[in-house]
Amino acid sequence: MGRFQGKVAFVTGGGTGIGLACARTLAAGGARVMLAGRRADVVEQAAGSIGELASWVSCDVASDASVEAAVAATTERFGALHLAVNSAGTGSAGSVLHESAESFTATLQTNLMGVYRCVQGEARAMRAAGGGSIVNISSIAATLTHRWMTAYCTSKAGVNMLTRCAADDLGEHAIRVNAVMPGLVATDLAAPLAGHDQARAEYLRRMPVSRLGTVEDVAELVAFLSSDAASWITGQCIAVDGGHTLRQGPDLVAILKQYLPEA
Repeated sequence: MGRFQGKVAFVTGGGTGIGLACARTLAAGGARVMLAGRRADVVEQAAGSIGELASWVSCDVASDASVEAAVAATTERFGALHLAVNSAGTGSAGSVLHESAESFTATLQTNLMGVYRCVQGEARAMRAAGGGSIVNISSIAATLTHRWMTAYCTSKAGVNMLTRCAADDLGEHAIRVNAVMPGLVATDLAAPLAGHDQARAEYLRRMPVSRLGTVEDVAELVAFLSSDAASWITGQCIAVDGGHTLRQGPDLVAILKQYLPEA
């Protein structure tokens, strides 16, 4: 019997990258998984690639109503919710001197408020089910400054504190909340960095284990935190980064100037 047999999971950003890898790993352990994402065609195809244990739902984490409907669709389709992975997010870049408040707010709306909406909806469903586990996808940018990535860093730092506060609030309901902080992983979202020779070298030189991460590296940690093996772990923000957080964040200004000449 798989370690997630009989469990139901909800995964945002489930159509690609880390979210999809997490969904695959949970399903491989026997969980029934609802993949949520903004692009219906992408999450539908992703769910199909997993098989009969997976389904999909359109979800925009920047919308209260969309998140509520997606969580409700999960429990209607599969039953009581036990596990959740909040992987939906966006990237951004800009100097504090030049990035607009509107752009800054838009990043927080998805990366921080989106996680808040999801945690709230998931926790309400899990409380009704008697408990569960939530894992938020944060970043090493939550703890290490990345020059000209202030909005992104701030949003992920917020995710870490949200994780800790939610764990404190929800423990009495037998709901655990943790976060993982990936370093540079080759995903569609990170492609501008992972696929850029100079940027990739800047990351690699700061890692004791000097290689790019894989989505499976992250998914295995998420699966552990979701499992009963981690039943006494909550409120933790754990890096999976080749040791990058032992050192310092990357300096990408020379690269970002190519895309943001006005800054």
